[in-house]
Amino acid sequence: MVSLAEKMAANMDMSAFSKADELKKRLWFTVLALIVFRVGTFVPLPGIDPTIVAELFARNSGGLLGMFNMFAGGALERMTIFALNIMPYISASIIVQLGQSIIPSLQSLKKEGEAGHRKITQYTRYLTVLITIIQGYGIAVGLESMSGASGMSAVLLPGGLFKFTTIVSLVGGTMFIVWLGEQITARGVGNGSSLIITVGIIANIPSALAQTFELGRVGSMSTGVILMLLVMAVALVYLIIFVERAQRKIIIQYPKRQAMGRMGAAESSHLPLKINPTGVIPPIFASSLLLLPITIANLSAENGPAWVQNLSQMLGHGQPLYLALYAFLIAFFAFFYTAIVFNPEETAENLKKHGGFVAGIRPGKNTAEYLDYVITRLTVLGAVYLVGLCILPEILISKLSVPFILGGTTLLIVVQVTMDFVGQIQSHLLAYQYESLIRKASLAGKKRR
Repeated sequence: MVSLAEKMAANMDMSAFSKADELKKRLWFTVLALIVFRVGTFVPLPGIDPTIVAELFARNSGGLLGMFNMFAGGALERMTIFALNIMPYISASIIVQLGQSIIPSLQSLKKEGEAGHRKITQYTRYLTVLITIIQGYGIAVGLESMSGASGMSAVLLPGGLFKFTTIVSLVGGTMFIVWLGEQITARGVGNGSSLIITVGIIANIPSALAQTFELGRVGSMSTGVILMLLVMAVALVYLIIFVERAQRKIIIQYPKRQAMGRMGAAESSHLPLKINPTGVIPPIFASSLLLLPITIANLSAENGPAWVQNLSQMLGHGQPLYLALYAFLIAFFAFFYTAIVFNPEETAENLKKHGGFVAGIRPGKNTAEYLDYVITRLTVLGAVYLVGLCILPEILISKLSVPFILGGTTLLIVVQVTMDFVGQIQSHLLAYQYESLIRKASLAGKKRR
């Protein structure tokens, strides 16, 4: 049975876009906000020598430092005020969400509705500031210990003042990005945080492709390998779109209802469960937990103690320990975040209240157990899909020294966020068409009178 919304979405007239003024305002706001973000990725930290920093980064860009720089849209390579991007906020969100599972006070706040959500958001911001201060101090110390081939320091005037200005600049830059992401979510189109990360990745695509073709030109990589990588990227995009649209539909039956003295026919609908209900959250969370501490270790490894150098090498891109931790964190967050976004007991209770039931399953506890069984199996499939998608291309790319932009993690983020962005545009157009139909129906009713 096709709903009215599905019919309208299938027959959506894109010419309505020119008349949807609210949508156009939201799109313009989103574009301008992302332009502001891109401009900020070129504002350098005070007191550094950009030439020395670029030279040092070129020597260390093959590991996690290069991957973090990709998420930051090149801001880390240029050591700008947006060098940490939105990653500290993501790390804070992870900690707070984990805390909601074990800390009773946070659990009670979660149940208080909008007021509790605002308090949790405020705690997340405070924790973001604390994390950024710690990481900013680590970056400042790392920069002071770095020197170029000529022996010149990357910092013009090392000392307490440089550490203070670096921390303040990074905290200000990170919190501005957090605020900008919230504004995009509220007043623009799409999820602001995801769009900021995606724009940073897309900004690196031209240089990544140029670097890949340069490897082929100088003979470091054969034409066949380059073609294979491009075909692999296209195949991964197709796989991502296919899996992200795949659903397990559970048929929900509703009993016959009596209206106007007549017994109506029984109704049925479906409960759609995605194979990957968490989207890009597990890879982003896993990358955030791995990238941020290791970035500081990489900055300090060159002139640091031996154990820091060993740790930096063991957690290098493509190394077994890094791949194992990355795979474990992706699988963990796939299960953890699914438990947050889907509650079988709550869903079963809502179905029972509205008279709905799964065919062949008793309402209440039995339905909750059945839904938990189905979502667990889907989560296992989703976790295997995410781990395979993110890990297998990473192994291949690390062996061939190809830019990170062709990896499964980056393609997943770009494709998933783009699909969500287009979906929200369609939702706004659908809402506009509904409003147009209601206005036309009202005018027709007035004319009949």
